[in-house]
Amino acid sequence: MNDRVKITMLEDGIADVRMTRVDKMNALDPTQWAALVDAVETLKATPGLRVVVLSGEGRAFCAGLDLASMQGDRDPGASSAGGSLADRTHGIANNAQYAAWGWRELPVPVIAAVHGVAFGAGSQIMAAADIRIVHPETRIAIMEMKWGLVPDVAGMPLWRTQVRDDVLREMIYTNREFNGVEAKELGFATHVADDPHAKAMELARVIANKNPHAMRGAKRLCNLMGDASDAELLQAESDEQLKVIRTPNQMEAVMAEMQKRKPNFQD
Repeated sequence: MNDRVKITMLEDGIADVRMTRVDKMNALDPTQWAALVDAVETLKATPGLRVVVLSGEGRAFCAGLDLASMQGDRDPGASSAGGSLADRTHGIANNAQYAAWGWRELPVPVIAAVHGVAFGAGSQIMAAADIRIVHPETRIAIMEMKWGLVPDVAGMPLWRTQVRDDVLREMIYTNREFNGVEAKELGFATHVADDPHAKAMELARVIANKNPHAMRGAKRLCNLMGDASDAELLQAESDEQLKVIRTPNQMEAVMAEMQKRKPNFQD
């Protein structure tokens, strides 16, 4: 796609998305922020997309903010047109937040394969994935307090459904570093694997062979859980089910299961 984020479309609608600023451990400067936003927009417009695997090439997933980008007059992470972090440039999010929040807004599941480091904004981009697979020795930290800052790359609305409140507060207040094993214990990670990308691809292939319309509905339901009322969630369950029940793809799921074959879904 560009020299900062590479998108490779694989069979069954799997997108292999990799941050490629390997010389800087995929740290975020204005170009990297823009590349992530562009990747999300490209994927939103990709026909037949069923699942995304997000990773970083080189030694790290993402080392967080490139501190050199703080030396200018503009806010780190502000859009290429300038402006302020207060500007809502992408719906409810600013440009920096959308580099993470955009993965949550993608209509299909996103799996993060994390190795090396996921610091600061990198930990928040990781949090935007539906499922997070980390190497046991991955170094993770909500790093902003180290530099006198607060986490502001969509981490707060993402972590609230993943991590216990007091645990999250400790990690924010102290910027303590923790590894992949502890990340799973605390809720920051879903699985620990020696080869996170291979594990993510294995899981992606399972997801890609489910009814794509039901999968998108399931993600919409999961995204509602953080702040919808019980009544809203119950109604949403019914609404989403009515969209898929007795449709050709739902019947194909039943037939493929009964006949023990790979389903042939229509996107």
